[in-house]
Amino acid sequence: MHAAAQAPIGVFDSGIGGLSVLKALQAELPHERFVYLADSAHAPYGERGDAFVAERTHAIADYLVSHHHIKALVVACNTATAAAIHEARSRYAQLPLVGVEPALKPAVAHSKTQRIGVIGTHGTLGSTKFASLLATVQGQAEFVIQPCKGLAHAIELSTIQAPAGDHEQREVHRLCVQYTQAMGQFGKGQGQIDTLVLGCTHYVFAAEDLQQILGPDVTLISTGEPVARQTRRLLEAAGLLASSSKAVLTESNRTQLLTSGSLIALRAAALRWLQLPAHACAEALTLR
Repeated sequence: MHAAAQAPIGVFDSGIGGLSVLKALQAELPHERFVYLADSAHAPYGERGDAFVAERTHAIADYLVSHHHIKALVVACNTATAAAIHEARSRYAQLPLVGVEPALKPAVAHSKTQRIGVIGTHGTLGSTKFASLLATVQGQAEFVIQPCKGLAHAIELSTIQAPAGDHEQREVHRLCVQYTQAMGQFGKGQGQIDTLVLGCTHYVFAAEDLQQILGPDVTLISTGEPVARQTRRLLEAAGLLASSSKAVLTESNRTQLLTSGSLIALRAAALRWLQLPAHACAEALTLR
């Protein structure tokens, strides 16, 4: 085993959405340490141009490599994956690097009606990478594609507030209703959408709203678990899996959360979604 195997895995997103991927990584890789960076000062990526998102991706990767000496990088953002993953793999060839993409193939395997909904940001669903992914499953099912402007941002804002009953949470619900209604009928009947792909990591945190709106016959499919399994495979292939540590790893001492934006917001998200204490969070003061 390489000495580098005990180094942390870097994970980043434009905000709190990637925490859904981090949670899956923690479950799949219980002996690993993680450094998560929320680039909230520049969120949402989904409504930015590709050049801007690529620039942020490279700045964050440089920061995590130079300041935290990460052994692998998970780009836990669909938009950043679409805009920058190919160049990132060239620039950081020494790192096992995993991106995320809408889980179209698992949706095809699951759907009985063969009518599948996909929700995501404009940046993801309008990308060349998504078009290429969609081409690989054409003819296997009918896909209803729905960009959801503002939904990731609303989810981000709702995290700062009380878990239920506030204006921001109602806005998340309203947008979920608006965008799913625009897609057509959901259900298990002929011609209905029975599977919904969550094409943005933020949307996992609206899953309860979406399930309530769409009903129990509709299956929601996200990317966290497949990404975690792929990360394990790459680490195993590189001989970089951490051994069982002699030190006791708890969720709060094996995971460091950083933000380029509001520390208050990150602490609220960490407590709400990962049950992590405030001391696990800090500002990324030297990130540019």
